[in-house]
Amino acid sequence: MTSALPHVACMSPYALADMAAPEGIDLVSLSQNESLRGPSPRAIEAAAARLFDASAYPDPDWSALRNSLAKLHGISADGILCGSGSLDLIACIARTFAGPGRAVLAPAHAYPFFRTVAQMSNARFDTAAETECVADVDALLDSVKPDTALVFVANPGNPTGTCITRDDLERLRTGLRDDILLVIDEAYGEFADHFADPCWNLVQGTNTVVLRTLSKAYGMAGFRVGWGLFPPHISNEVRKVMNPNNVSAPSQAAAQAAVLDQAYMKETCAITGALRDQTIEALRLAGFKVLPSVTNFALILFDSESAAQSADASLRAKGIFLRRQQGAGLPHALRMTIGPEKETQMAISRLKSWHKEHSA
Repeated sequence: MTSALPHVACMSPYALADMAAPEGIDLVSLSQNESLRGPSPRAIEAAAARLFDASAYPDPDWSALRNSLAKLHGISADGILCGSGSLDLIACIARTFAGPGRAVLAPAHAYPFFRTVAQMSNARFDTAAETECVADVDALLDSVKPDTALVFVANPGNPTGTCITRDDLERLRTGLRDDILLVIDEAYGEFADHFADPCWNLVQGTNTVVLRTLSKAYGMAGFRVGWGLFPPHISNEVRKVMNPNNVSAPSQAAAQAAVLDQAYMKETCAITGALRDQTIEALRLAGFKVLPSVTNFALILFDSESAAQSADASLRAKGIFLRRQQGAGLPHALRMTIGPEKETQMAISRLKSWHKEHSA
């Protein structure tokens, strides 16, 4: 029998959201940070139009999409790589620059997929302490080892929802060795552009990559389109390990149309932000500790892991699914996606009922 490589054999599969609602109860999924509304109608129209050309391979250079992204953000199209979601690009970066004898570093409560790609590459995964669930630049710099090759920072953070400023990221880049690749994952960047300016400037002349996705603010998780800005010496190497036809033609067309419809995306962010703030306020008034958030989700901190498990069970009994956060080192937390208002209110109501039952 063929055996997997030892470092793969000892891995656990990446933990996806459990979506098994009780029989006879409708599922309310607030667990995957999907958008509370669908893509721009222009994106759907563009994708449908490209279905007639499905016999041809997609553009391996994503030319039209890259040019639209470059024009929107005032960056060079030559530095853009696209992937099947930003996860694809994260994995390709690790495959290229991590491995035995090279370590990967991230904040303590970082996106768990960073750990997964380190394990896939057979690299050591190190973490740096956070300050009240916010990435700590000084702790990251203090945690750098001689073999550190990659530093991943999600900004805003997932699952925390917290954000650090561009000045903080610039200080991190300045403090890192020149041979360390800094990857800034801005999957939720569109929700937070008012708080922390994009870091495109860091890519020019430094060992830095900035990633984004169309899965969140653009409501296109099902299309699987992510992208990033890379320095030439990094993109040339990453391109070697990428699937040359990684983004389908309908997805490329839909993504370009969505990028060109900025008004729709910004409206989605505004609707989401208003409902997120209302949700956080309602939960805090009910007695919950909820972290500040600049994303499309909120992280609820409970007094203990058992309390989080109990609240989760209470929600699931009604078909309402939030997301446990053991994989991010937060077993006492639930992450709640801001979904459509009716479903979000259902979750708030159930959490309030649970809190009354357990605080009596």
